[in-house]
Amino acid sequence: MRSASGNGFDSSDSFAVSGAAERTARLHDIPPSITPSHGDDSHLLSRIASPADVKALAPNELAELCREIRTTLLAYGHQHGGHIGSNLGMVEATVALHRVFDSPRDRIVFDVSHQSYVHKMLTGRAAAYLDPDRFSEVTGFTNPDESKHDQFVLGHTGTSISLACGLAKTRDMEGPNSGIGNVIAVIGDGSLSSGVAFEGLNNAAEQGGNLIIVFNDNEMSIAGDFGGMYGPLARLRASGGTAQPNLFNAFGLDYRYVEAGNDVSALVAAFEEVRDIDHPVVVHIHTLKGAGYDGEETHADRQTASASPVSFDSPTGVHPTDNVNHSEPWHSDHCNLSDHEPHEGQCEASHWQNPDAAIGKPDDPRKHYGKMAMAALEPRFAAEPGLVVISPATPGSNGITHEFRERAGAHYVDTGITESHAVAYAAGIARAGGTPVVATTASFFQRAYDQFFQEMSLNRSRVTVLDFLGGLSGSDNTHSGAYDVTMFSNIPGATMLVPTSARDYLADLAWATAPAGSADAPAGPVVIRVPGEAILTAERDATLLPVTGGQIADRPQSASLPVSVSSASGGISAATVRGTVSVTAQHAGARHMLDWRVNQTGSQVAIIGLGNAYPLAEQTAAALSDDYGITATVIDPRQCTSLDSDVLESLRDGHQQVITLEDGQLEGGWGEKVTAYYANHHVSDGSRNPRVLNFGAAKEFTDRVSLGELNERYGLTVEQVTEAITRCF
Repeated sequence: MRSASGNGFDSSDSFAVSGAAERTARLHDIPPSITPSHGDDSHLLSRIASPADVKALAPNELAELCREIRTTLLAYGHQHGGHIGSNLGMVEATVALHRVFDSPRDRIVFDVSHQSYVHKMLTGRAAAYLDPDRFSEVTGFTNPDESKHDQFVLGHTGTSISLACGLAKTRDMEGPNSGIGNVIAVIGDGSLSSGVAFEGLNNAAEQGGNLIIVFNDNEMSIAGDFGGMYGPLARLRASGGTAQPNLFNAFGLDYRYVEAGNDVSALVAAFEEVRDIDHPVVVHIHTLKGAGYDGEETHADRQTASASPVSFDSPTGVHPTDNVNHSEPWHSDHCNLSDHEPHEGQCEASHWQNPDAAIGKPDDPRKHYGKMAMAALEPRFAAEPGLVVISPATPGSNGITHEFRERAGAHYVDTGITESHAVAYAAGIARAGGTPVVATTASFFQRAYDQFFQEMSLNRSRVTVLDFLGGLSGSDNTHSGAYDVTMFSNIPGATMLVPTSARDYLADLAWATAPAGSADAPAGPVVIRVPGEAILTAERDATLLPVTGGQIADRPQSASLPVSVSSASGGISAATVRGTVSVTAQHAGARHMLDWRVNQTGSQVAIIGLGNAYPLAEQTAAALSDDYGITATVIDPRQCTSLDSDVLESLRDGHQQVITLEDGQLEGGWGEKVTAYYANHHVSDGSRNPRVLNFGAAKEFTDRVSLGELNERYGLTVEQVTEAITRCF
């Protein structure tokens, strides 16, 4: 899963979804005839404004509708990007669902809901995929604010069956007055590996009643399927659904198999058979991920690709392919996510397609720093048999390339979409004396909150966590990393490091993964927040770090000198602040890894910039110097687990203000701890109690709001911070 940039969605807007069954206005008005060529009434998709219009088509028109949808998805992927591969595989199934069932009375719950683009097209939102000016009008996931046909905001995995059980339970308790008909959970594209999906299956069988579980089996997750259940599933496919053991029968569920998962007629027949069924049933459909990619232009053609429709020889756009059942260790061909052209079948790159505008651009921070970490760990594998990298799916997003995985062999494990298991699994490795490194996205780690507390921290497990995409970003509302500091930094026994350079990042990784028994190795788990866009941009352009020029990590530092306060200026000497990080774990003791670094001696104002907000600290200090003649103290705290009381105490002399900057949720976050420190350690001499100003994000969900706009909203700009500082004088 990936984030999408763009403007925020305003739920006060409305689309018009006119149709035989609906005349209510929703979101923006859809012109009566929008097509891939913008204005030809002969195209079926232009006439689909609600599911009622799908039902009104002649049976022989369904395949043509599927072809047009597939054409639209391919053009949309070129221009906007998104989860195109999973939706290409779900075209026929989604058309069949809306042909047979009566949404929204029949409730369809999509899981992970990145499979819902076609559903959105058929429920009044086609213009958001056909008209480039309107691409930002819908999210990449279901969202009830957009349409009553969407049941939940879902950007994570495995919960559709549980949610569907809840809908069905209320329907059965309230009876005919509930207004709910059939309840359908659509799961697949790797989601079935989530533990919560099995909890849902278990409950569904016990609960009984009408519940239809559509399992989209495309033989892929993010980077291939991993786990013991996939062998029995393969045997079910090979036997036409008759093989045993049958995973779903074992739960006590009825079961149907549809081999032709990209045949709309076969799917319509299968769904009609289970419509209004009186007990839970699994409809297992075999689809082809990325179906239709073979009709695309070549890589060279993509450099000048337009939104014009892609033509297909096949009437549906689905072509026979041999790109399945690979023998490679990672169950997919040699394509890294976003690094090679997406295509049909077992292709990792088809999970997320970048738009053409991104071709040739440098790696984003996740891939840049992820590759850096893997390159640092790989040479250690031969001498450290217990060193294991664990990814709960999404490896390519975080720079864990296909080539690295093959070279790593048993030193790399993809557990599937199983964050809770991945963390508990890592704790087991650590208990046995191994060195586990768990890597995934900040918002996904929320799913393992209990394991971070119990298995990892309570047990003092030597687990290293690489926390990607932490902090503010233009992500959708299900993938924001703005809450990671409030989560990780408040877990007892866990240490959260927040490096502000590649050198510090690698030093933190070396320290966190130092073999058990090494001198100064950490005694418990360590979370490393992988640097984000602001840090990477500053490393590529040192002028964005006007105080240090990005060279602080190269300065010789003392790890034992006490804090020294200059009596003349009231400032702190950067050269005498103890504890600056060394570049190797051997010279970076546990105590000193948590010491703050003072990068500029100053007076009057001290600016402490955490992680991605650190470049803003230097830029604000430069503005204060240029515009007001104030030389501010600039501090990089390097971690957010504890406060450096020595530094905070030293700031009492000569500093009237202490400014904290963080690119995450302010309430319950890091900056408030600095405020609380001075409030709880008030001294009688009022001149030695500096005023603290905290800058950070509001406690809110944001949806595809650009990073620049978020920084403006939260006052995280040079102008706003400077104005607040000088106003207090």
